[in-house]
Order: sequence, then C-alpha cells, then structure tokens
Amino acid sequence: MGLQFLNSLFNSRVKKRDQIVAIDLGSRTTKAVHLHRQGDRFRLVNFAVLDTPIFEKNYTPEVLAEHLKSVMRSVDSRGRHLNIALNVGETLFRQVELPVMPVPDLRLMLKYNSKTYLQQEMPDHVFDCQFTGLAATGRAGEAPKAGAPKQKVMVGGARKGVLDDVMAACKAAALIPEQVVPGLVGPINTFEKAEPEVFTKEVVALVDLGFKNSAITILDHGEIMLNRLVAIGGDRMTTGLAETMNISYQEAENIKVGMPDEVMQHLEQFIHPLGRELRASIDFFETQHDKTVGKIYLSGGSVRGEQIVEALQTELMVPCEVWSPTRFLDLSLPPEKAAEVEPSASQLTVALGAAVVSF
Repeated sequence: MGLQFLNSLFNSRVKKRDQIVAIDLGSRTTKAVHLHRQGDRFRLVNFAVLDTPIFEKNYTPEVLAEHLKSVMRSVDSRGRHLNIALNVGETLFRQVELPVMPVPDLRLMLKYNSKTYLQQEMPDHVFDCQFTGLAATGRAGEAPKAGAPKQKVMVGGARKGVLDDVMAACKAAALIPEQVVPGLVGPINTFEKAEPEVFTKEVVALVDLGFKNSAITILDHGEIMLNRLVAIGGDRMTTGLAETMNISYQEAENIKVGMPDEVMQHLEQFIHPLGRELRASIDFFETQHDKTVGKIYLSGGSVRGEQIVEALQTELMVPCEVWSPTRFLDLSLPPEKAAEVEPSASQLTVALGAAVVSF
C-alpha cells in the first residue's frame, strides 16, 4: 500500500533510496529504525527507543533538533535523509470522495474548503492526498483522467505550525526530511509487509495501543474500511494503576508490563472502557458491511503485558494476536541491540511503516 503524505511539502519528487532512517515522534517515546534494501529484501541494521522531549510542554525546535541528532547517533546513521511519523494526536487521516483533479489542486481545495469535505474548519492545516485503487491511468495512487466520477481519496494532514517546527528542527540538525507520515498509517504499511497473505485475503482489525490514544483500523482484503482514534492509551492505564495501588508512576509502568496476576484486578477497570470503544467500532463495521472481523492484531508498548492482551480479547470477543512487525526483515543488528529487538518490536510498527514508503 505504501501510504505516505506531506512528502510534497519537502520534495516534489522523492528519490527512491536503498537506505533510510525513519523516526516515530510519539507522545512519550521516540522510536527509530535504520533500514537498508537489497533487491526485494529489507534489512534492519539498527533501531532505538528513547524518551522524547515533546512529552514536556513548551518544547522548541532547538530542543527537537538536539533530540533528532541524538536519535541519528543512536541508530548509528551518518546519513542526512530521514522520514518522520507524527503521532496520531497531531495528524489526521480521512478517506473521502473528492472531485477528480490533480493532487496539488486537491490540496488547495481542502485548504480552503475543509469544512465541506472534512466536516470541520482546519484553516491552519497542510494537506496531502493519494487516490486509492487503480485509477483510470492504470497506476495506483494517481489521479484518474479528467471526466471520471468522484474518486475515493486518502487525505493526510497536520497543523502548519507543527510542520514548521519539524522543518526548523531538521534544518538546525543538518537533516533532510523527505516524507512526513501520519502515525495512523504506519502500522498498515508494516502489516502489509509482515503479513501479506492476511493483508490481502482476510478481514482483520489492527489495534495500536499508544501512550495517549489507541487506534483501530479495519482492513477488508487490503482495503481500509474504518479507522478510529480512541482517547485511551497506556498512560491512562499506568496512571490509574499508580493511583489505585498508591505507588509511583514508574512502579506502575513496570508491573503493568510484567503484570503479576495480583494487579490485574486493579487494571481491568481501565481496560474495559478501551475494549468497549474498540468493540463498538467493530460492531459498526460488521453491521454496515455484513462482514465479520476474523482476528485482531495488536501492537504498541502496552501489548508486552500478556494479561492486557487476554483482557482485551475477553472484552472484544474476537481472537487477538500480538504480531511481529519485524517478520519481513533480515536482522543485521549490533550485538548490544540483537537481544533487545524482540521485546521492543511491537513499538516499532509506526517507524517501520514510515520507512518502507521510501523503497
């Protein structure tokens, strides 16, 4: 699928590369991957998971620039080109029917008529678009020929101020941002690579448990049928557990992941609301399309706790599986990183999805 957006903000023609660094600027942690492509194979040569400064309020482009330089050092990259995934709370992703016209014209139309097509005023946003399916040109992702009916278009967007800060930070760090990807589409891109048979042949839901939010995307034989953001993530679980057990936030985070059985009774009250919201999205899809979601694939930092996965499966009443986003990769990691990749893998879905669009 290779979804990418906002690349035209940086380069009108993005060069295909044989290696790239992709950075997922999450709400609490920054995840980065350094990928090489050799023929039809992809090789993970390094990765990093670091605290992100944008978790603190009033961060500046200068702070972000220093953080980006630190990330590039952590993945041992001497290159300057990178892709950036912005977290789901700072970007939007919609699928809408739009008139057939060149993509630059669509971006301008959305800028000045966002309420008409996106149901809300967004005067401070920058948009990019990608046609879905096979257009009349015969090539996926391009605009159909003039005279064709309205076409379904994927719309990505972000506030101009956020993008300006990213641009300023990259410039200060002597880095070249090639593409900006909404965080929501990262897991979709990665899932297509890691589980191609499931992606193209089944009806499944992808659920990414983030820090502040959780995202659900329902795929029907590779087509995005529904995507929704739920304002419940790992932070609410950890904060609630800390308050309930009268322990520190860090202690709560540690036992949430390790998950001794005795703390599950405290955590369930925070998992149930998330499960109900996700179940409502599945019910809506199944009612509208008369199809059944066969399986839910989970990713994100919180899925490292087995009891959380089991509790969600009980609430959702659908088989749940923690999938491996590194399954399609050849691993060529430094010795000190080799043992860390498996426990960290579920956190790398967005960064990997932002990386593969370069190849």
